[in-house]
Amino acid sequence: MALTDADVQKQIKHMMAFIEQEAKEKVEEIDAKAEEEFNIEKGRLVQTQRVKIMEYYEKKEKQIEQHKKIQMSNLMNQARLKVLKARDDMITDLLTEARSRLAVIAKDPDNYSVLLEGLVLQGFYQLLEAKVTVRCRQQDLELVQAAVNESIKTYKESVKSNIVVRIDQERFLPADICGGVEIYNDNGKIKVSNTLESRMELIAQQMMPEVRVSLFGANPNRRFMD
Repeated sequence: MALTDADVQKQIKHMMAFIEQEAKEKVEEIDAKAEEEFNIEKGRLVQTQRVKIMEYYEKKEKQIEQHKKIQMSNLMNQARLKVLKARDDMITDLLTEARSRLAVIAKDPDNYSVLLEGLVLQGFYQLLEAKVTVRCRQQDLELVQAAVNESIKTYKESVKSNIVVRIDQERFLPADICGGVEIYNDNGKIKVSNTLESRMELIAQQMMPEVRVSLFGANPNRRFMD
C-alpha cells in the first residue's frame, strides 16, 4: 500500500517530534549535569576560600594576641621601671637628707672632737705605717691636731709601735665638705678616706639592703638573705 503525501508528512512530523523530544531531554540532562558540576565546583571554591579566610583571620588573631602580649609586657616593664625609679629617687632623697644633716655634726665641738679621734685612729690602724700624713679642712686644723695627739697615744699603747704623723697644712680638704680626714702613707700612694661623706657612703652601701626592706618590704623573689 503506497503512502500518501499526508502519511509521509505525518511520519516526518512524528520523527521530528521524537528527535526534538530526545534533544530536549538531552539538553535538560546536560543542563542538570552542568548545574551539578557547577554547584560542586562552587562549593569547592567556596570551601577553599572559607578555609583561606579562616586561616587568614586565625593568623591575624594570633598576631593581634601576640601584639597584645608584647604591649602588655612593655607596659609592665615600663611600670616596673617607674616603680624602681621612684624607689631609687626615694633612696636618693633619703641619702641627700642624711648628707645635709652631716654638717650639723661638726657644729658641736665636743662630739666632733670625739668623732675625729675615732676617724684618725681608725686610719692609723688601717695603714699600720710608721709615717703618715693627715689632711683635713683648714677650719678643723686645731681640732684635728688634738685628735692626732690623742690617737698617737692610743695607737702606741695598742700596737706597741711608734708612729710619726704630719698634718698637711698646704693642701687642705675642701671647706664645703662636712668634715673628717684623709690619711695617707709616707709616699702618698695609699689613702684612707675617713671624711664624713665617705663614711656615710660606706654605711649607706652596707645598710642598703636593710633600708630597702624597711622602706619597701622584703623582696619576694630573693632566695638568700645573707
